[in-house]
Amino acid sequence: MSNTETPFEYLDVDAIDRLEIKTQPYQWGYISDAIPHKFMDEVLSDAPVITTRGSYPIKSFFGLPRLKFGPRFGKVVEELLSDRFREIVGKKLNMDLSKNPPCIVMMGNTTGHYNEGYAHPDSKHKIVTVLIGFTREWPYEKGRLRILRSSDRNDFEFEFAPEFGCMLMFKVSDKSWHGFLPQKGPRMSLQLCYYDCEASVRREYFRHGLSALVKSVPTLDKILSLLPKNMWGIIPSKR
Repeated sequence: MSNTETPFEYLDVDAIDRLEIKTQPYQWGYISDAIPHKFMDEVLSDAPVITTRGSYPIKSFFGLPRLKFGPRFGKVVEELLSDRFREIVGKKLNMDLSKNPPCIVMMGNTTGHYNEGYAHPDSKHKIVTVLIGFTREWPYEKGRLRILRSSDRNDFEFEFAPEFGCMLMFKVSDKSWHGFLPQKGPRMSLQLCYYDCEASVRREYFRHGLSALVKSVPTLDKILSLLPKNMWGIIPSKR
């Protein structure tokens, strides 16, 4: 059996196969049960503990911080990073992603600060973005990720809560606007992206690793929280 045919332990291929790709306002698709709910307790018991805002890298470069987690959560990450899952996503979006390396980071919390969830179409170096929810429940009206028709966060086509097992994927373009209204709360989700080259992946892991390092120093973290979310420079932006 080839690597692309190895059975998944957690990802539900049949459920993902039912995911329908929409074409407006861009190519995207959503499924609520990409990981069956029966696995929630065991997977979340091994999930990283994130007490601050922003996204954190699963892998580390240059010795920068990365998330620590147990084997069952690690198995989910392994399945998401597999060639088989990349092939599934490519077929869904009618693309060949075999030459596009993956990068995966995790968000843990949101503070409700004005610059969280700002509308953006994603970096030009990203080819496809896949988001997977890991929050036990999301009882808030705000903080639901929105598929946007424009750069206005209130101009949305669809929205969903970042709850366990749900999955959103979309093809990145200059029209792939998405974001959410600020809401304070534990907001666990994985972001898997396929990039144009390995250099872009290394840069992204470095950026998030540096951000994690800055956030571990209270004074620097306070300064970072006051900067515009889409600012790029010496201090990395947070998505």
